Amino acid sequence: MRKPVFAVATALGFVAAAALAQQHDHSRDQHDRPVTQAADSHGAAASSDERQVVQFPQALRERTLANMRDHLLALQQIQQALSTEDYDKAADIAEQRLGMTSLKLHGSHEVAKYMPLGMQNAGTAMHRSASHFALVAQEASATGEMKPVLAALSRITGNCVACHAGYRVK
Repeated sequence: MRKPVFAVATALGFVAAAALAQQHDHSRDQHDRPVTQAADSHGAAASSDERQVVQFPQALRERTLANMRDHLLALQQIQQALSTEDYDKAADIAEQRLGMTSLKLHGSHEVAKYMPLGMQNAGTAMHRSASHFALVAQEASATGEMKPVLAALSRITGNCVACHAGYRVK
């Protein structure tokens, strides 16, 4: 029996949120540290950004940020494909745009030399988890089992969250 699209999309959100909560590194919590607050021009409180700054040459910074925006778009397209039970399409997007296959496309070798080891490791973990997701999604094409697909998708986004929580490019 096929699950309604709404149930699949809702499950995606709940599983991703639960997995991220389980993977969360509480040692990096901003609310556990003293924070300097100031009001922005709209009166909203702004806190200092304590992430590690990673210096990139300007052109490489722009390209890297564009790649990250494409990663976010790819994740949205994967979720859309899953909502229509098009597991093969989700797998293809994951591998081609996020997985190990995408490393050359993104010029990862050139970018890596500017990254601290922890950032490199987070990026590699994300790309590997995307390739693993692609395999799991292809299996779901035959089995219809969503739970492993959602868990694998959550690992991808968990790696993104961990990297963005620790680093910012400048």
